[in-house]
Amino acid sequence: MNINNRLKLAAKLTAENLKSRLQKHPELRLQIPWNFAQVGMLIFPLIPILGALGLFLGLAGTCKLKFRQISRRPLNRGFAILSALLVITAVFAHNRIEAFIGLYNFLPFFILFAAFSSLIQTLPQLRQLSWMIVISSIPVIILGLGQQFLGWSGIEQLQPVFGWVLAPQGNPPGRMASVFMYANILACYLTIAFILALGLWMAEVSCQLAVVSRHHLPIPNPLFPIPYSQILFLSFAVIGNAVALIFTNSRNAWGLAVIAVLAFAFYGGYKKLLAAVLSVASTIFLSAFGPEPLRQSLRRIVPSFFWARLTDEMFPNRPTATLRKTQWEFAWSMTQQRPWTGWGLRNFTPLYQAQMQEWLGHPHSLILMLTAETGIPATLLLFGLVGWVLARGVLLLANWPLFSADIKHEKIATQEVAENALVFNQKPISNSTSQVVCQDVRAADRLIFFSYLLAFAAYTLFNTVDVTLFDFRLNTTSWLLLAAICGVSQRE
Repeated sequence: MNINNRLKLAAKLTAENLKSRLQKHPELRLQIPWNFAQVGMLIFPLIPILGALGLFLGLAGTCKLKFRQISRRPLNRGFAILSALLVITAVFAHNRIEAFIGLYNFLPFFILFAAFSSLIQTLPQLRQLSWMIVISSIPVIILGLGQQFLGWSGIEQLQPVFGWVLAPQGNPPGRMASVFMYANILACYLTIAFILALGLWMAEVSCQLAVVSRHHLPIPNPLFPIPYSQILFLSFAVIGNAVALIFTNSRNAWGLAVIAVLAFAFYGGYKKLLAAVLSVASTIFLSAFGPEPLRQSLRRIVPSFFWARLTDEMFPNRPTATLRKTQWEFAWSMTQQRPWTGWGLRNFTPLYQAQMQEWLGHPHSLILMLTAETGIPATLLLFGLVGWVLARGVLLLANWPLFSADIKHEKIATQEVAENALVFNQKPISNSTSQVVCQDVRAADRLIFFSYLLAFAAYTLFNTVDVTLFDFRLNTTSWLLLAAICGVSQRE
């Protein structure tokens, strides 16, 4: 067999292996767009160009097949109105060219949201998307640790291909950035991956315990055929994301990760874990801001890496123009001067530089950036539309049905469980056994849905004191999370 035939055979086997691990879509005609979306999301962090191509093909296929349904949804019409409003703000912008360029960070993602909220319809799809995000976070973590401790650096000639390059010792130096351009962006990405991984871990553990307690065989996973291997992988993913989060040196991410763990502990009723996390978090907080002499006593126990970062003693004597307080005051003054249409997208940077002689890409607050650059009406409309989706998601979580309305459609008791990465090859012994299995799966699905709400809430809170939408990968991921919440809420 010559080399060409071997390569063709290898490519064929790889394609077949990948296809066997892709999830089936409940609507057969949407299978190809869903396949593109899964593969695209899997490779997106490492190879953004190819990942974006896969997501685009999924978007285009969904729009072609469901255009009428997408265009009729009131929520999507709301985003169309918002798009027109943003274009109007660009027309009246201080620097129109910059403002129209800034529309790129919004308008395409409204289309992405509209398409994927129709493509992602079921809870098993949420689980699959979580797996894609968690699996793709592992190489990001490995590259970040190599960058931080082994001095790894990227090949600059390959930057046009991969879309990123590793900066030795991170960016800024001493803070892990991995494949992202700045440590804070990596921190926000890892926060999302950490929450989704923790949600998957808890769901897998609860399902395995429930099945084993009923004397069934362990539940395999299409991505991990060996029993319990998925739990081991998720344990590694949770720990790896947590460790990487620490080395990003992001106070926002640290706080959100602690809040997320507390939320999961409260959700699952883990009182001991709740008490342990609160104790550790309180100890670190008091070592930074507690009264004397308690503060000094705790600093003998808590590493300075934590309390010095919390008190900002790691980076003393920073210029006034680089402080968040200064940036927020300037952005609010811009809002007061032009409250209706703002100064135009991407106009904060030149105006701030002209007055402060300091270049900053954004004012470290998404809300203030939007009010300053697009005006108060457009900002309220955007947050109103997003808030509506989240409100529907919270209502669904609070009134979670024990059995899905589409139980016949999704076949949760048998084959659809396989699509949910929970495969039962045995036939139910009785009707009651089947119902119990359905209840276990629904409870696990509720946990996955909760993790999506928590992940998007963490992303939103992160952006109250920072702005991450300028990173294409993170912006796309956030809109996919919102689209998934919307799609499932509407169907359920």
